Amino acid sequence: MYDFANSGYTTVVITAVFNAYFVSVVAEGAPWATFAWTAALAVSYALIVLTAPVIGAWADAHAAKKRLLAATTIGCVLFTAGLACVGRGDLAPGIALVILSNFCFGTGENLIAAFLPEIAEGEAMGRVSGWGWSLGYLGGIVSLGACLAYVTHAQLQGVPATGFVPVAMLITAGIFALASLPTFLFLRERAQPAAAGRVVRGAIARVGETLAQARRFADLWRFLVCVVFYQAGIQTVIALAAVYAQEAMGFTTRDTIMLILLVNITAAAGAFAFGQVQDRMGHVRTLVLTLIGWVVTVLLAWAAEGPMLFWIAANLVGLCLGSSQSAGRALVGYLSPPARAAEFFGLWGLAVKLSAILGPLTYGAVTWMTHGNHRLAILVTGLFFVAGLAILAGLDTARGRRAALAETAG
Repeated sequence: MYDFANSGYTTVVITAVFNAYFVSVVAEGAPWATFAWTAALAVSYALIVLTAPVIGAWADAHAAKKRLLAATTIGCVLFTAGLACVGRGDLAPGIALVILSNFCFGTGENLIAAFLPEIAEGEAMGRVSGWGWSLGYLGGIVSLGACLAYVTHAQLQGVPATGFVPVAMLITAGIFALASLPTFLFLRERAQPAAAGRVVRGAIARVGETLAQARRFADLWRFLVCVVFYQAGIQTVIALAAVYAQEAMGFTTRDTIMLILLVNITAAAGAFAFGQVQDRMGHVRTLVLTLIGWVVTVLLAWAAEGPMLFWIAANLVGLCLGSSQSAGRALVGYLSPPARAAEFFGLWGLAVKLSAILGPLTYGAVTWMTHGNHRLAILVTGLFFVAGLAILAGLDTARGRRAALAETAG
């Protein structure tokens, strides 16, 4: 249910509506507008990179995942609502609110992922993770559908983007707040406090111990490096899908929302379908299949001159997005020592956020240096998926699982 709740934020704010609004209205279509958007996201992800391992270790030591999740949820809801006040030329407040809201979203994403080993046994993690991602895309559909209904009505009344986008931010914040309530009412934290006293120092020491023992978890660390690369491609698509649709394909806001709605439907189907089979097929094989799909998707988007081929690419994005995200999260849980789940999911969050800096900034830099060549930028994005495939080839999940269970037994 939390996956259902928080997906509206990333779907509406990061992927479908506010990113294109930021580029065309807030930054007034300046040559550096796309780079400014990616730089704002990069700052928020850098903050998560700096704090995620410590927050994860602190949450493990004090059994505080749920309390911290409540704080980040409140923050993301309030800062998202604050985006409703951002209009034409409001660059500084727009950037600040994007940074703060995305920091809260990303930190909460790490915390909710760390509950997975508490509610699913090792062999069922892929299936349960798939359920979560599937519900997440349904949540994105609900938020985006509500925004689409309002935007369509507003445009028929002649309301400009400066009028309907702020209301879309309020709709998104409200749905997030309401849909997250079941998590805080019914989810029970089963972990027990493991330490007390010097919280920050203890957390840093524990993370330092994890880093020092990297050789014991060689396959997990190899996968985290793989995550940095293939997630760089995924995070680029998430952050810049609407911008590409608008700048390269000439889509309107309404067209883009309908496109992302379709992507969420196919993503929900992909997450659910692959969640049912990835525990039998194997997490690595599932991930390889989806990464190949990502490479094909990027090539189709690059080659598309008209809407038909681009809509086909969008359907493939959905199928690959849901399944690759689900398989990746489950694989981290499978390779992590159960007693240190939040800590290792913090490192997973760190890898994802590093990728969210690397990928979108690369895309933004390419568009800036080439005076707006979005097609070249999306082609460069495909190289991240190729690199991920190359690194994944050397992963041994059986060996990695044995190392994780040996840590627990010790």
